[in-house]
Amino acid sequence: MDKVIIPDEIISNKIYFIRNMKVMLDRDLATLYNVETKRINEQVKRNALKFPEHFMFQLNEEEYNNLRSQFATSSWGGNRRLPYVFSEHGILQLANVLNSEKATRMSIKIIEVFVSLREILNDNLSIKLEIETIRKKLANHDKNIELVFNYLDELMEKNENKAERNKIGYKN
Repeated sequence: MDKVIIPDEIISNKIYFIRNMKVMLDRDLATLYNVETKRINEQVKRNALKFPEHFMFQLNEEEYNNLRSQFATSSWGGNRRLPYVFSEHGILQLANVLNSEKATRMSIKIIEVFVSLREILNDNLSIKLEIETIRKKLANHDKNIELVFNYLDELMEKNENKAERNKIGYKN
């Protein structure tokens, strides 16, 4: 049993955001699982019912070209077909159909990376929401302070323009 430790950064660098989903390419998964890409595709075809659209889909030409343009050097080789991508659930399902110990261990590692990315995003979102709440409070405070100064200006004007009042009552 080979205990190759792959850093989380290597896996997270292979996760892409396509069609509002975090996904991984079939060829990257094949490398991590230490199998050929065609073996993954064979298993997917044999088990098509286990891979609905939100588990796995094939990139269209535009998505593929956008993805390729993100890389400075082309290590893509001569693909004859558009690659498949797998969501977090698809990756777990893929490990089940590949039925190898390496694929199972690697899938667990990949899922852990997905979970940690989700936690980071949630933490960032909550921080952004807190900052927005503070901004709104500050904006309200600014408006209230401005209102107080306006009232003070009005009171000062009244005091400056104050006419001498006629006294009522007994006169000495």
